[in-house]
Amino acid sequence: MKKFLILAALSAVLLSCGGNREQILKVYNWSDYIDETVLTDFEEWYKAQTGEDITVVYQTFDVNETMLSKIEKGHEDYDVVCPSDYIIERMLNDGLILPLDFASIPDEINYIALNRSPFMQQMFHDINPSIDANDYSVPYMWGTTGIIYNTEEVTAEEASTWDVIRNPKFSGQILIKDAPRDVYGPVLIYLKQKELNEGTVTLDDLMRDSSDESIAAVENYLRQVKDGVLGWEADFGKDQMTKGRGVISLNWSGDAVWARDEAAEVGVSLDYIVPEEGSTVWFDGWVIPKYAKNIKAATYFIDFMCRPDIAIRNMEETGYVSANGAIEVLESQIDEEMDPIDVSYFFPGADSVCVDPVLYPDKAVIERCALEHDWGKDTDKLLAMWSRVKGDNASSLTYVVIVLALLAIIAAVLFSNKSKKRRRKSHKK
Repeated sequence: MKKFLILAALSAVLLSCGGNREQILKVYNWSDYIDETVLTDFEEWYKAQTGEDITVVYQTFDVNETMLSKIEKGHEDYDVVCPSDYIIERMLNDGLILPLDFASIPDEINYIALNRSPFMQQMFHDINPSIDANDYSVPYMWGTTGIIYNTEEVTAEEASTWDVIRNPKFSGQILIKDAPRDVYGPVLIYLKQKELNEGTVTLDDLMRDSSDESIAAVENYLRQVKDGVLGWEADFGKDQMTKGRGVISLNWSGDAVWARDEAAEVGVSLDYIVPEEGSTVWFDGWVIPKYAKNIKAATYFIDFMCRPDIAIRNMEETGYVSANGAIEVLESQIDEEMDPIDVSYFFPGADSVCVDPVLYPDKAVIERCALEHDWGKDTDKLLAMWSRVKGDNASSLTYVVIVLALLAIIAAVLFSNKSKKRRRKSHKK
């Protein structure tokens, strides 16, 4: 990462001095969401394919809305960004992304066309049936939302319902993603079980439900949950689980893989489950924003990310699951110690393969999951509800973080003052 931060600074200087923007590719991606060595490999591959030099300027974000705001309000000239499903939907509806022109890439290296999963193609089509998102975006990683749990403290049965986050038995040991949409969907699914079982609503209906009634119901439920929450977290939850500080985490499947593997190395046993009531399937995808300056290099970059060996490397580095449907990707994930499951929805014909069910859920699990959707202007209602729920009653972990941050600032100031004194003394000598 340090290399690419340096490159970003150098490129900024280059641009301010009238450098050639066509030789710079600005990529904006989630934190810890790529094998950074593939960026250098892309530069070399691009040179070999086109005869042109390219320097990747790589920057990261932690929240979808932060990225979107920079493009909407700041008109930032990022060439490639990686938003989540509902943000792709919003950008598509608002005309903020450009159509992709993969016809400009030779057929033999058109990895998009060669390795597209029918499952992901349908999911992207379902974003907005009137505007096919497949023409504007390419899936990168995907997964489910579920529960990471400490198997020594929580049983699989206890973790198999979303109501585990309200279970007083685990009060003070529950971590919840600071991601309002990813929490709202599962909670609403839990609250609407009667209607779902009766067939009066569908999962897709609930993912589009921004009614005041439903928002109020979710808010009431989360207020009951709040006192038992150790922390509302953007990225530290998985780490807290590996250290045994939390026993329940409402989280994403990719974080679950990382946490489970890391925890095993220090003797902590974690597992992941998609609750029986149903859940959400999410994905992130590459798009070229409206204000991009290097569309050619951006197109080649997205294509390169879909090369099977690159997809596998990114999976291995991040713990997340590539949306790539290449047979090589499936073969790389075969583990004979796993029980065979049906992943034919993703890899046609693969109805009994030994793969990690956290990475590739069984078809039966996917059938009780739904895709989140953008709410447009109603999103403000969701954010307001989320703000009310969290309020000013920070968790104990939040206070610890704040105190440590303040101590770090004080230490930095003291160190700076001592350094200035040392410099003054040195000057006098």
